Amino acid sequence: MKTPSIDAHVRLDVHPHHSSAVTAVLTGSQAHIAHAALEAGNWSAVGNNTFVLARIDHEEPYWAEWAAEQLTADGITVEITPKLREAMDQEWTWANYPMHWCTRSEIRQVSDEAQKIHDDIHHGHLLIHAHAHDGHTIVAVGTYLHRNGKSVYLHGEDHLRQIADTFHSPAAALVAFEKAHGAAMRPGPAPLTDTEQDTAQARTSLGPPTATAESPRPEPETVPAYAADASNHDALLETFLEDHRDWQKWRTWSDETTHGLIEQL
Repeated sequence: MKTPSIDAHVRLDVHPHHSSAVTAVLTGSQAHIAHAALEAGNWSAVGNNTFVLARIDHEEPYWAEWAAEQLTADGITVEITPKLREAMDQEWTWANYPMHWCTRSEIRQVSDEAQKIHDDIHHGHLLIHAHAHDGHTIVAVGTYLHRNGKSVYLHGEDHLRQIADTFHSPAAALVAFEKAHGAAMRPGPAPLTDTEQDTAQARTSLGPPTATAESPRPEPETVPAYAADASNHDALLETFLEDHRDWQKWRTWSDETTHGLIEQL
């Protein structure tokens, strides 16, 4: 049976400012059909008929190609720019990946599960009660609000986050988490990682990343003369002489030299 043609066109391209993210621009009188399909695939609307696919596992080109196949099968015309096609065809893997025994396909499955956990937290489906640093990575405990109240113990960050254990109730999960992590335990979710911040930025705008506010410059610190930087010796000497009037500078070489001594009066 021939697939009916739909008056919708989707142009897929790389995000102009965010690594690996993909954009989709929709046109046509039935663009709303493509709109619904992309939303269901976890693409984020950033403008009128403009969507972005941004993931913490950097697998956007792979999933954009998958989306293109689904849209095409539904009768929607899909255009893929040469630059995005190049990214789709590129073979890569994570540097120093801890699960070195996994194939590329298995690595993608692991990162996709991590992506689902991230999205569940992002959309408010998974409530994080507490987090901690176990000496190697971030761990957390939370409860799914729409999965029969299942509570989970999470291990890892970004594309390596996994469900390491499950509990029948939030109370049981928190008791076990506190027992394991004690003083390191902190309420609520951990601060966003750099990858999570970049992903959130890409999901809301086609513009460049928002500049991070510069950290305030540290206040000058008073230190003993022997601990000061050698480049500041002239200023330190003048300060010392100003504060100790019973000392004076005594030049023992000609004016062509830069050496001198100080003596107490």
